[in-house]
Amino acid sequence: MTRFNFTIQATDGAARSGLLSMQRGEIRTPAFMPVGTAATVKAMKPENVRATGADIILGNTYHLMLRPGAERVAKLGGLHNFMNWGRPILTDSGGYQVMSLSELTKVTDQGVAFRSHLDGSKHMISPERSIEVQRLLGSDIVMQFDELVRPNVAPKKQHEAMDRSIRWARRSRDEFDRGAEHAERAAIFGIQQGVLDESLRKTSADALIDIGFDGYAVGGLAVGEGQEAMLGCLDFAPGQLPADKPRYLMGVGKPDDIVEAVRRGIDMFDCVLPTRSGRTGQAFTADGPINIRNARFAEDQEPLDTDCPCQTCTTYSRAYVHHLVRSGEILGAMLMTEHNLSFYQGMMQGLRNAIREGRFALHAGAFLERYRRGRKAA
Repeated sequence: MTRFNFTIQATDGAARSGLLSMQRGEIRTPAFMPVGTAATVKAMKPENVRATGADIILGNTYHLMLRPGAERVAKLGGLHNFMNWGRPILTDSGGYQVMSLSELTKVTDQGVAFRSHLDGSKHMISPERSIEVQRLLGSDIVMQFDELVRPNVAPKKQHEAMDRSIRWARRSRDEFDRGAEHAERAAIFGIQQGVLDESLRKTSADALIDIGFDGYAVGGLAVGEGQEAMLGCLDFAPGQLPADKPRYLMGVGKPDDIVEAVRRGIDMFDCVLPTRSGRTGQAFTADGPINIRNARFAEDQEPLDTDCPCQTCTTYSRAYVHHLVRSGEILGAMLMTEHNLSFYQGMMQGLRNAIREGRFALHAGAFLERYRRGRKAA
């Protein structure tokens, strides 16, 4: 059985379409990974997530470590068995959540000491513990533990965080290799850091390549820098990473962000946006996002998106979904989430087709023009 293999099947400019093969299945790229933070993609059954076209989902190391606990998940047969998802799972390292959700006590080369956002209990997560937790979960793609900082911190802090992330990358790789039985069927990705600085990003990329990973992520973006700055960074960051390995842009994002990132050579994405937006009444459509709570949809008998073949759009009207969401009915969140995930997967399929057929620029331009025009009109 193939442990991990990435084949680029077509290119169009910097955009790539490929196939990532693992023991639990194949992942078509460019790929969008729905986020299953706490062993569930919220408001969706696993089989319904798969039906939207998702080849892989993301699980969250920080949240699962705290509840129900990685050791308990392992005792119950691993994350795939626990949540009834038989296909690949990528687990993040927990670094972002530690930095953003927790009351930090101290960051050192050893790791990060923090208090749980759930009950205030004290914990330490290090590169070794992060990899151990991901191993206990049974992750197919493991992420190194890294330190993320926002672009508004002082340059010295940016450099220190990048250097520490390199040291943690080496320790993460060593710990992954020590778990030989898991490493024989899983992969590990390194995470490029350096905020928006091209030189720091190059230093990070070169160090990660020297260590050696199965894939590489562009980390530290979509944390408040704005789209223009993010895309400016993506003009150089993917090219600093190996061309024959998958490139993963962490935590992105909005449909137009994804299209622009694919244009620049990114292969994998994750974001809570389609599921979170679904629960709060925002539906993504080819003509931009709409707020289904708006009174103008109260008697609208059109589907959420006339171009979408999902069950929500082929079965229910905007008026009905509007009623459900405004009434706080659980079904409203379910139908909205199903549609949003289907929209994202349809978008990814459209990008893959366009790359293979050599018409990516035309397809991306038409998609972005229509989407952004509708967004402005909303």
